[in-house]
Amino acid sequence: MTLSIRVIAPDRTVWDAKAEEVILPSSTGQLGILTGHIPLLTALDIGVMRVRIDKEWVPIVLLGGFAEVENNTITILVNGAEEANDIDPNEAQRSLEEASNVLVEATTPKAKIEATQNIRKAKARLQALANIQ
Repeated sequence: MTLSIRVIAPDRTVWDAKAEEVILPSSTGQLGILTGHIPLLTALDIGVMRVRIDKEWVPIVLLGGFAEVENNTITILVNGAEEANDIDPNEAQRSLEEASNVLVEATTPKAKIEATQNIRKAKARLQALANIQ
């Protein structure tokens, strides 16, 4: 048996495929899903979703959202998502450095929160690149 996985961002369907296993970045930690999983609704954090297809792991960056698991179907609604193959390593590193500099210079709580979120996004992109097989 396989899982049917669909990742939907506001502007497009990012991923629609079958897989044997999924590891989600839930708000409470990493969450592994195999076939036959009980129904579940969970909040997702910024992080890397890993999908196992034919013994190969495919990393996808998720930028927060929700996942529903039911009847071997996983529907993931996210604020944004990126496949690791679409990420430019130099741009991801530059974004991390820029966000870190912005955080150091931030003076308002809002600016600090935005900079922290940007750091988390950049780190997730770099982590996804490190997981490409």
